[in-house]
Amino acid sequence: MRSQVQFRLHVTKGEDIAVGPCNIDLLEAIAKTGSITAAARELGMSYRRAWLLVDTMNRCFAEPVVEAEAGGKRGGGTRLTRLGGAVVRHYRRIETLAAKAAARDIAALTALLAKGPKR
Repeated sequence: MRSQVQFRLHVTKGEDIAVGPCNIDLLEAIAKTGSITAAARELGMSYRRAWLLVDTMNRCFAEPVVEAEAGGKRGGGTRLTRLGGAVVRHYRRIETLAAKAAARDIAALTALLAKGPKR
């Protein structure tokens, strides 16, 4: 089994993580499903955790990234705002650019990792 090295970007505002990998995955799942509940289920997280992540993001950014949507057969849902979509796009672009820029150093660090389990 090969070990997998991950580059993880977190943007903080004070003590809060305004956005990170988990937040972006959640925003993408909300955009796909139209529901915090369905997005949480898809990601294997509790509704409470998903709701807390959304609440924190909404408080950290100048405007909400997620908002309730009224109407529809089931009484509404949840959607990303224009800002929420921009947050996802910018984050994914930063990930791509950072991975390309750091590829040589990530490979060097990966080569320095211990082979197999260390006891």
